[in-house]
Amino acid sequence: MDYSADLERIALQEQRLRFTQFNADIAWDLGNRLRQKALERQQALVIDITINGFQLFCCAMAGTTPENTDWARRKRNVVNRFQRSSYAMGLHLAHKQVDLMDKYGLATSDYAAHGGCFPIRVSDVMIGTVVVSGLPQREDHNLVVEVLCEMLNQPLETLRLDSLS
Repeated sequence: MDYSADLERIALQEQRLRFTQFNADIAWDLGNRLRQKALERQQALVIDITINGFQLFCCAMAGTTPENTDWARRKRNVVNRFQRSSYAMGLHLAHKQVDLMDKYGLATSDYAAHGGCFPIRVSDVMIGTVVVSGLPQREDHNLVVEVLCEMLNQPLETLRLDSLS
């Protein structure tokens, strides 16, 4: 796997997918857009949007389990700790052939460096996270990016990660 190309693309995503403002109404819109995409694609997701430790949107769709909620929590912890997307952290660690416990002493019971959680930034300040759980990790990540691109009028074709064959 070409980690460097994906990591470069994710860095570009993190740079471009930023809000000029964010509030509960925007969180509601973002969460509903994610839910609608999942419904259209017959996917089951847990969706969580948390700003400054305050959960503004939470949805557990039919077909999800408490395990998905726990994955969301653990991915959110990674983004809050490192202020990078959970998928970027997972790829970075895989490239270095280490894990969160080896490198940082972080238990997998509380941290998951797997795709699906993305930092919410207003300009240069990270204020929270958007996370989905229920699909393979790359698809979780791409779904969040897709909806953020729509909301922020960014070109998906230049930001989306390519599918793995």
